[in-house]
Amino acid sequence: MGIESRRNRTLKDIRRLRRSKGDLALLEGPHLTAAALAAGLALETVLATPEFLASAVGTAMAGDLPATPLVVEARLLEQLADADSPRGLLAVARLPRAGVEALAARAGGVYLYVDGLQDPGNLGALARVAEAAGADGMALSPGTVHPNHPRALRASAGSLLRLPVAVGVDAGMLDGSLAAASGAVPPCWVVLVPRDGIDLYALPPGVGSGTLVLALGAEGPGVSPALAARATCRLTIPLASPVESLNATVAAALALFELRRRRHRG
Repeated sequence: MGIESRRNRTLKDIRRLRRSKGDLALLEGPHLTAAALAAGLALETVLATPEFLASAVGTAMAGDLPATPLVVEARLLEQLADADSPRGLLAVARLPRAGVEALAARAGGVYLYVDGLQDPGNLGALARVAEAAGADGMALSPGTVHPNHPRALRASAGSLLRLPVAVGVDAGMLDGSLAAASGAVPPCWVVLVPRDGIDLYALPPGVGSGTLVLALGAEGPGVSPALAARATCRLTIPLASPVESLNATVAAALALFELRRRRHRG
């Protein structure tokens, strides 16, 4: 007999995780659950529908799960998830988030600093881009959406389970940590601005060759004035008229891969 009532205590606890900013994260679907297992994360609870457990994917995953899943009706599982369809499986993983100490500071590293972004889907997509571009980690300013938000985790396709992410980090803290790892040499702060910056594809030689932090904010407000003032280099992505700006994830992808290309070429 599986769980048949939405008043079940386990289901009530999981529903609260959709609004939580704590150490427990809600993983929706087999892809995220498998990514968590591969990353060595501890699963606190696993819920599955009878249909999923009887499927080929469910049978293949059963041996990797730490315990037998709690069986729950499909309609109840869908009510727990933020996604339209969790595809028959939902897990709760312990995923603590720390401050700047979560990042392994290294000389010559590349880091993404996210300033005040509020959309969890964009944050997850940014993490995916950062991991794909070979970044060493991502730091989130105070007030940025939490990386354990279900939509952020889902949009990251597993990257937020693997990429080092620091929360509640102001720019000065990150600056000091990275400078200490580079023999007191401060990192190069590259800030994306919508206009009046250096053309991304016309950077002077040597820009960003050492430790580099790419900073960006939300599409509308951009980075804070204090962060803009910290910039070693202000970059603008050239756009064809009449487009005036890009989504934060698209802008970060263009900049990170172009900076990576230049560093590898040099």
